[in-house]
Parts: sequence; structure tokens; C-alpha cells
Amino acid sequence: ARVEPPCWWVGMAHPTVELLIYDKDIRDFEPSLQHPGVQILEVTRLQNPNYQFILLEVSPGAQVGTFEIFFKKAGVPERTINYELKARHFSPDTRQGLTSADFIYLLMPDRFANGDPSNDSFADMNQVGINRDKMYFRHGGDLKGIQDRLDYFVELGATALWLNPVLENDEHYESYHGYAVTDHYQIDKRFGSNEAYVAFVEACHAKGLKVVMDIIHNHVGDQHWFIQDLPDEDWIHQFDNYLQTTYRAPTLMDPYASRDDRKRMSDGWFDRHMPDLNQQHPQLANYLIQNNIWWVEYTGQDAYRIDTYAYPDQAFMADWGKRMQREYSDFNFFGETWVHGMGVQSQFTQNNELRKDYNSYLPGITDFQVYYAINDALNVPQGWTEGVARLYFTLAQDFLYEDPYRNVIFLDNHDLSRFYSVIGEDVRKFKSGITMLLTLRGIPMLYYGTEIGMKNFTDPDGKVRGDFPGGWTADPVNKFKATGRSAAENEVWNYVSTLATYRKETPALQNGRLTQFVPEDGFYAYFRYDAEKTVMVVMNLHPEARSLKTDRFQEFLAGYTHAVDIPTGRSYTALSTLNLAPYEALVLELKH
Repeated sequence: ARVEPPCWWVGMAHPTVELLIYDKDIRDFEPSLQHPGVQILEVTRLQNPNYQFILLEVSPGAQVGTFEIFFKKAGVPERTINYELKARHFSPDTRQGLTSADFIYLLMPDRFANGDPSNDSFADMNQVGINRDKMYFRHGGDLKGIQDRLDYFVELGATALWLNPVLENDEHYESYHGYAVTDHYQIDKRFGSNEAYVAFVEACHAKGLKVVMDIIHNHVGDQHWFIQDLPDEDWIHQFDNYLQTTYRAPTLMDPYASRDDRKRMSDGWFDRHMPDLNQQHPQLANYLIQNNIWWVEYTGQDAYRIDTYAYPDQAFMADWGKRMQREYSDFNFFGETWVHGMGVQSQFTQNNELRKDYNSYLPGITDFQVYYAINDALNVPQGWTEGVARLYFTLAQDFLYEDPYRNVIFLDNHDLSRFYSVIGEDVRKFKSGITMLLTLRGIPMLYYGTEIGMKNFTDPDGKVRGDFPGGWTADPVNKFKATGRSAAENEVWNYVSTLATYRKETPALQNGRLTQFVPEDGFYAYFRYDAEKTVMVVMNLHPEARSLKTDRFQEFLAGYTHAVDIPTGRSYTALSTLNLAPYEALVLELKH
């Protein structure tokens, strides 16, 4: 028999847990148990005779330990399963969660480093073997490869690691990216075991690094064990003919949207091998919520990134967020909202004034509007709304969020063309982009390899998911070490590290206030400040070297006589005029 969740804990905020029991013809058996503090509240039977769902109430004083659940049915032998209730290992108030003081490093585990070649391939899995010459095959990266390089992240200045999904993806093809889960309670053994993942989280915490798990509520892989034997026909969205999602998130809040468009957006499949889950099914909803609570409780990890946030049932997503916040007040999570327009994006965040009838309970989102705007600022000349003006206008609409500092900002990710390629491999623009990333409001996120100028466009997306050079013993160069990087690569690596380290030590850049000045003629200036420090960030987003008179910034500069540029260490003894090279950014700590 399969029982999920495989164990539970005494003393959770929510007093019940619903067990999924999977065993041949188990549906019509009568369950019973005798254990102090535990009772059966409800038994749910679905269409498939191989499933039964048992809702248990676990009192705060329930006895820790293993107990038996008996299954009886007239005329057939009794069945028994063992179930364990554990004492909570992690105190909820010791968890820090993710905050705007953090700097996230996003990596794809299969493409980062291979620390254990013995787990590269298994004969009993659907996709066998590795082939580093093919972008859609597995390459062999694993948890041990990441764990062996924790000092690298610390040196770079990162404080949190976000791994693309690590749960089992036993698909026939493209299993490397992790977004087609086939078992919700198993780490993919090509990355390591469940125990190895717990050890990985502990090792990260010992180095002062937080861990963000990437999860998917919208879909699973078609090789998932419960897709192979569906509990109920409405467990997933099914149609006479294949129906793909429209990927049009605005239909969810568009006052003029057709019912058909809205349904196709949320019920259509993301891909042919990714069945679309029906989160309105009460047992499935419980299953997903409990699974995410289980992983936090089992590992002590710090945050969730929710894939394809706009696509699942939004009432379910709100229930999910509410349950997570009830269990873990300091735990943080953010949703992927790959959408267009501030109004659409902001409506996914919690306590939103625009949605009186709905609260998402989602603290933060992946801020695609800031991503688009930074791209424009670096690649398009300034117009009334174009170029750097787009960044100004985007930030000017932060009133749409309860707390924009909880949004995750980024220059690229695993679905987007790499930043270094998008800016034409221009080191000056690179430094300006990194400056915005590490000095604007929000939680900055860096995609692996950006710090060494890894490049490529998404034509197709496999090209932006290359192996990190030095992650495999056969690699001719090791770019985890300064000696393996070229002078140009060290220049950009050191820039990221210097600024990230400064940010880590400077609360004004983490949660200090932000004041921006309207950009003029490609000059853009803003200030981050708190009671201790004021930092002036100024950029010349223009192909020519120019001088900037600073009279209009006197409300911040008054009383300051000199400054130090953090990335270069240069001293500025006069602040009335600043000379900037083409596309140069200064990060000036102001001094009295």
C-alpha cells in the first residue's frame, strides 16, 4: 500500500490531515484505529476502487509514535498499515524566511555540477543515460555537486539558493528541468535521496544560506503514478480533444473576458505531457497543500517559489497561501507571474486594494514588469515612456502593492534569454544592470552563470540552460575559481561580488526607503536611505560620456561633502558635478 503523506506531526496549527491510501480494491474497506489523541473524522471514497481518503484529527496532545490502521471488509482478509506521528523538529519561530535582505542565486541542478556520477542514470527510469552534448538530455548535475560548492555562493555574496524543481521527474524526455513531477514525496534519485536533500538544506543553513524549493500546483508529468491510475475522472481537466492553455493571464481579471477564454486559460494544459490538475477537487486540493507543508516540516527549508502561479484555480491558491501563512508566519513564498502590465501583475499579490472580493495570501511575485523595464533602460534610448523612463514609470506604480519589497527582481532566468546576450555583451551595460538589480527595492535574484557572463538566446530555451564550466571533472576549465576565469570574466564576477557583499552589510539597500528622480536625457538617479546611511545611485544610460550637475538632488545631497563609489572604491571629494562614462553606474555612499 502507498500512504501519503508518509508521516505527519503533532502540534500543527491545522488539526487535521487527510491520508491518501492507495491499494488494490481498498475503497470499500472500513478503516479503524486506536491511538491516543487521534480519531477518524471522515472517509471519502472516489470512483477508483484502489483509493481511499481518511481524514484524521490529531489533537495537540496526541501521542508521538507509530500506530496501526486496520481495514476490514466482510469475507476478505483484514489489511493493516502503520502510520507515524512525529514530534516537530523545527520550531516555527526559528525559521527566518526570505526577506529583502536576501540575494537569491537560481540554478538548474542538472546543469550546475555533478558531485556523484554514481546517480547519473538508473535502468528502472524512463529516460536512461546522460548526454552533455544534447540540450534536452540529462547532464548529470546533482545535489552533491551544489553542496560541494557552497563556499562559492558565499564568496559571491548570495544568501539564498533557489533550485529548479528537484522532485522525481520520471518522464520519457526532457526530464532534466524538473517541471513534470511524477512523485510528490520523492526527490529525483538522479539528484540524490530525500535524506540527501535534508542534508543539503542543513549544510546550506550552516553556511548562512537559505533554501527556496520550486513547486508546481498547475500540472504534473503524465508518468505520475496517480495519473497512470486516476483517483477520479475530474482529478485532472479532461476534454474530448487536447486543449492547450492560452497563456493569457489577463482573462482572470479582465472585466470584459469571455467565459470560454477564462476557462481555457485556467483549465487548458500547459503541455501535452503535463496533465492539468483540477484544484477544485477537494481531495486533490488537500493533497497539494499537505505536500507543501510536509516538505517544510521535513526539511526546515525557508521558502517556496510557485511555478505558473496564474494558471491553477485562484480560489485554491488563496486557500493554499492562507494555510501556509497559518502554519508558518515567517516562511515566505513568491509566485511566478510571467504577465504583462502592472495592473495585471499586482492583482496576484495579497491584500490588494483592487480586489475587494478576493485575497490571494501571496506575499510576493516574480517582478516581470521590472525585468522588462531594466531591459528597456539598457537597450532603448530614453523617450517619454521608453528606455529608462519605463523603469521610472514601473516603480512609480508600486502603490499597487501592499509591499513591493517582497517582490523578486531579476535580469534573466531559466526561461529567458541570458542577460549578457540581451545587452549585446557590453560590460558597461552589464555593470549598470547588476547595479539596478542590487540597489533597487525588492529581493534580487541572479541566474547561475550570469556572474561569469554566460550567454545565449532562448532559440530554443535549452540554450540558456548550459552547464556551469567546472561542474564536471572532465571540464577543461573551472570557472568556480578565479584562476579558471578570464580577466573579463573576473571583472564582471568581482563587480557582482563587491556589490552583493556591500548590500549584505548595508540595511539601507535591503529595506531602506527609495526615492527616485524623473530621468532626464538618459540620466537616472535614485537614493536608498535609512537613519544610518544614504546611498546615491546614478547612471548615464547613454552612448556618450557626459557630466551631470547635481543641483536638483539637493534635498538628499545637502550636508554631504564627499562620497565613495562602492564598486571601484574611488573617492569623490566634490559632489556638485559628476562625470560619467557611457552606460556607467555609480553607487555612492555619501559622507559628511
